[in-house]
Amino acid sequence: MHIQHHRPKRREEYAYVLGAPRRGRSYVARGRDGIIVTVVGERWLTLLELLGTPGSKFEAGERIYVGKDKRTKVSLVLGKISYERIPGSAKSELRTTVTKIVTNNEARFVEYLNNAGPLTSRVHALYLIPGIGKTYMNAMLDERERKKFESYHDLQERVGLKDPITHITDRIMSEMTDSNPRMNIFVKR
Repeated sequence: MHIQHHRPKRREEYAYVLGAPRRGRSYVARGRDGIIVTVVGERWLTLLELLGTPGSKFEAGERIYVGKDKRTKVSLVLGKISYERIPGSAKSELRTTVTKIVTNNEARFVEYLNNAGPLTSRVHALYLIPGIGKTYMNAMLDERERKKFESYHDLQERVGLKDPITHITDRIMSEMTDSNPRMNIFVKR
C-alpha cells in the first residue's frame, strides 16, 4: 500500500491591499472579470490577484482575510502575479505595505534573525539583508548566542544596527522586484 505524504500548502490567510481595485479582466485567470484587487500576503509575502465580491470596497493598505473559510470581501483568489504585472498604483503602495507587514509582525522577523543560518558554505542568510555586512553579522551571531533578541529595539541596542525594519523591507522588496532571484529568504515563489 502506497501512502502519499502531502506537504501542507503554504496559503496566505491575510493579505494587504495594494492600491485601488480596478474593474476589468484578470491578468492571472483568463476570462475572469470584475473587481480585480492586487494584494501582498502577510505570511509568505506573495503577490496575489483577487476577485472582490460585488459591491465590496477596498482601501490601499487594508488588511483583509483571504483564507479558505468565510471570506466576506473576496470571492476568489485568482493566483500569484509577478511584480512586473501589478498595476502602477499597487507598485507605488508596495514599499509602504511591506514596511507595515515587517512592523506588525515583529516577533516573526526577530525570530528569523535569531535563527537564520548559513545558506551555503559561503553565504549566511543574515548577510543577504542589506545593511548587514560582516561586522554586524558577526556581532548578531555573538549576541544571539548569549541571549536571543527580543525585539527590533533589543537588536538595535545590543548590536547597533540602525533601523532593522528598513533593512528587512529592503531585502523583501529586492526579492519581490527581481524577476530571477538567486536566493529568497522571505518571499515564497
